[in-house]
Amino acid sequence: MNTNEHARVIALGFFDGVHTGHGALLSLCAQRARELDAVPSAFTFDTHPSALILNTPVPLLSTPADRADLMRRYYGIRDVIIGHYDERMMKTPWREFVTELLVKEHHAVHLVAGHDFHFGYKGEGNPQRLRELCRELGIGCDIVPKVERDGITVSSTYIRTLVAQGEMEQAVRFLGHPYTLTDTVSHGKRLGTTLGFPTVNLHFAPGMLVPAHGVYVTRVVLENGEVHPAVTNIGVRPTLDDGGAVTVEGFILHFDGDLYGQNIRMEFFKHLRSERKFDTLEELKTEVMKNARQTEDFFAAN
Repeated sequence: MNTNEHARVIALGFFDGVHTGHGALLSLCAQRARELDAVPSAFTFDTHPSALILNTPVPLLSTPADRADLMRRYYGIRDVIIGHYDERMMKTPWREFVTELLVKEHHAVHLVAGHDFHFGYKGEGNPQRLRELCRELGIGCDIVPKVERDGITVSSTYIRTLVAQGEMEQAVRFLGHPYTLTDTVSHGKRLGTTLGFPTVNLHFAPGMLVPAHGVYVTRVVLENGEVHPAVTNIGVRPTLDDGGAVTVEGFILHFDGDLYGQNIRMEFFKHLRSERKFDTLEELKTEVMKNARQTEDFFAAN
């Protein structure tokens, strides 16, 4: 296939978490791109517009890099355009956003948006206006209806609530993939060495939503593509009294080696228990062994 490297079919949205609702948009975008011999693309922003418009930061499910990675891996989007959301972008009239930015600068030949997509100054651009303008410009346009699961509209807002409460299995159903954290492994307190498990210490980037504290069934994907199950604790490690900083510490099963400085992806599947303080490290070790067995059982069953 000789894809025209300049012509793009562009899916529009913020795509936080890249959930199954976004998936409907992105899959259609990829399909249209095949039909039109164009590059399947998505346009998103580096920061959530609400942070500037309403001056209320929204704790996010995914960083721009994770959003781009999820779109590529799950939906075949080849080109993710991450626009900078600032005062100038906020004041861009809706028509100009389409004609100058999407069509002229990024060579859009077809646009795909959700039923509730608003864009441009004061959110004056909407699906109806987008469809009419595309017709005027002679380019294609699809508006995708809302996606529901169990009678609930799939939305980033709803999934954020689930993640904040630690309802990870339900969050995964609505996301359509595991909840993801990507970070460079940093040095921790070497607790894993003390307990006899190799561990990785990760951090949530500023502005990211931190899931409910506790222990989770996870798996880690290493730079070389190796995948290992892991038991991961999110919280303040009360047994060790770290002074209250939130840490993400994964105990990797069936692995031996040093991952310091590697960029790894951690995928969360299920909340096993709340974080709690143990009287001794021995008690903590026994509990982690139990959680390791639960993790093995989870992956054996799924």
